[in-house]
Amino acid sequence: MAEIKKLEKNNTYLKVLWSDGEESKFNYLWLRDNCPTAHDKDSNHRMFNILNVSKEINPKNYNINKEGKLEIEWSEGNHTSYFDLNWLRENCYTIKNKKKYISPYKLWDSSLKDEFKSICVEHDEIMESNNGLIKWLELLHHTGIAIVKNAPIEEKSGFAVLNRISHTRETFFKTPFEVINIPKPNNSAYTAHALRNHMDLPWFENPPGYQFLHCLINSADGGESSAVDGFAVAEYLKHNSSEIFNTLTNVYLKFRDKDYTQENHRGFHAPAIGLTKDSDYHDIRFSVATMDALDCHPDIMDKVYKAHHEFGNLLHSDKFQINFRMEPGDIFSFNNRRVLHGRTAFDPNSGHRHLQGYYMDRDEIIGRLNYLKKLKS
Repeated sequence: MAEIKKLEKNNTYLKVLWSDGEESKFNYLWLRDNCPTAHDKDSNHRMFNILNVSKEINPKNYNINKEGKLEIEWSEGNHTSYFDLNWLRENCYTIKNKKKYISPYKLWDSSLKDEFKSICVEHDEIMESNNGLIKWLELLHHTGIAIVKNAPIEEKSGFAVLNRISHTRETFFKTPFEVINIPKPNNSAYTAHALRNHMDLPWFENPPGYQFLHCLINSADGGESSAVDGFAVAEYLKHNSSEIFNTLTNVYLKFRDKDYTQENHRGFHAPAIGLTKDSDYHDIRFSVATMDALDCHPDIMDKVYKAHHEFGNLLHSDKFQINFRMEPGDIFSFNNRRVLHGRTAFDPNSGHRHLQGYYMDRDEIIGRLNYLKKLKS
């Protein structure tokens, strides 16, 4: 464990020199805001209100006490804070911001079809052990795609395995939603037509994080499923077509739902490629079917359409897309905001095709995975 060798008071921060040579700068307001007494001991919610102190608060006295803690007597409020050195080091934003960000995502292209078994996990393995559940969750989080094999094929039987993760997310499609060929469909998924690779519900401010398509029957000719890693395509453009990449990350496109069965028509503007604070990929919004008439500035409309054209073709190219046929008992699971999905047309006169669909937020996947891994450690 690193120890503190030297403390130095500055105008707005306390500089700490550690025994291993690292240096930290702890802002005074940050230190006061994160005093251990600031949080409720049971809920761990912060109860202290930083707005109750002045912006000029600073240490009146400071030292490493006999218990080995950083002790700070504040200039106001008649308060003393005691900081555990391990906590300070673990939460040091000076050191964290010097580290290179490492993405959790494993990008893939069409070569994944040669290793298709690597993304498959048995239904019973998930149901019977946390190790099986962790395997599924890690595939979903890191690779963005997984196929659950040999699940039951009774209607609504997907709930049991999904509840091993958490609760599902309800939408106006209801849960589960039925992916079948119906008369007068309110969504192209409910037809026998081919579906281009797309994100579900891109017109939502917060589209569902994950989607699960449970195959109950698939005896019709056609209906091959497709999937593409939108993050991998975005990464390719980043390194090979920077102008297109910048257009797709900076220009807001318009998506709109015009479902005739709905009284609420939802719409949202967002870039095709969304980025995080670390410039990692956050989501891919692409849906030819539900992109509305664009309202970009006239001077960039041609550039926007050409970027969208290039992006869309790559999302359907042999270089990146994989194709596979779902069998009864398969649950095609994927990050809806990363992995775009589609299908070829099928002949409804040749047999029946029935999938049941479920949604879940990304928080549930990541939260459950973190909990189970902490349980193992």
